[in-house]
Amino acid sequence: MHLSLTPDLMYDALVRKDSQFEGVFFAAVKTTGIFCRPTCTARKPKYENVEFYGTSKEAIQHGYRPCKVCSPLEQQDEAPAYIKQLLTSLQEQPDKKIRDYELRQMGIEPAQVRRWFKKHHNLTFQAFQRMQRINHAFGMIRYGEKVTSAAFDNGYDSLSGFNYSFKKSTGFAPVDSKSGQVITITRITTPLGPMMAGTTDKGICLLEFTDRKMLETELKQLQKLLRSPLLPGQHRHFDQLNQELQEYFEGQRKAFTVPLDAPGTPFQQSVWKELITINFGTTRSYKQQAVHLQQPSAIRAVANANGLNRISILIPCHRVIGSDGNLTGYGGGIWRKQWLLDHESKHA
Repeated sequence: MHLSLTPDLMYDALVRKDSQFEGVFFAAVKTTGIFCRPTCTARKPKYENVEFYGTSKEAIQHGYRPCKVCSPLEQQDEAPAYIKQLLTSLQEQPDKKIRDYELRQMGIEPAQVRRWFKKHHNLTFQAFQRMQRINHAFGMIRYGEKVTSAAFDNGYDSLSGFNYSFKKSTGFAPVDSKSGQVITITRITTPLGPMMAGTTDKGICLLEFTDRKMLETELKQLQKLLRSPLLPGQHRHFDQLNQELQEYFEGQRKAFTVPLDAPGTPFQQSVWKELITINFGTTRSYKQQAVHLQQPSAIRAVANANGLNRISILIPCHRVIGSDGNLTGYGGGIWRKQWLLDHESKHA
């Protein structure tokens, strides 16, 4: 697979309904005004009638409507089957090291894997595997396993190599795992696009759309505030988060119970706690929020704290609007804010 995504390559993938391009691009048809997934089963348009976009948001902004056949807004950017296969394999065998020649034996092109992990995790596939092994080892040591067992059970050939890699990734030695902490991160698919989630043992500390401009800054802030490194991996809080988000997007859940860990100043935390009191299907203005906090003159400060919320949807900053009823800034994009409010209004 070529690394450069040319219009010819994308059109060829569209004609072949190539699932390996799911989440990589969307095809917009000029003659019908709709946009589709690469795997859409609808009749294929002529080459000259197609435009390609990297996200559904871009297609919508250019005036295109989602296709009713392939529903490109449902579980947008869901990991393709070959990526799910790899992730499942790594989860079942934490010590497994999948190299390029093994990928080819599985019928998977390494360049395609590298491109997907770089786009969605900003990591190479090899770095992702290494960090997952470190995170798994951290959990083992934290809950009673010996360092030696954790090292060899996670595919390391020597204790010295494991100690070096562990400390380089976490900032502390393996023997300090019981007092140390990591932020486990993962990628979650939603009808509004992929999100990055982060959690500590205390609770969810991050839930943001991956195209949020402030995401990189937020990740750095979290590491500094919690004094913890970021490592990809699995966590019990993610199981609950995935279940509750699925119920929310299906209109079956109006409040979340997954535990949260939201570090910030006392004022910021008071603003975020107040956000959670805004009922599903309702909105407040920034002024009303300030009044609820018994600080009616702190409207701007309340708005700033809203903007610094790192846990979207669970801490519903999308329910705060302007005093004139207009939608104001939202880190995930105004179009997502409108979608969330419409969704909640429909299922209230």
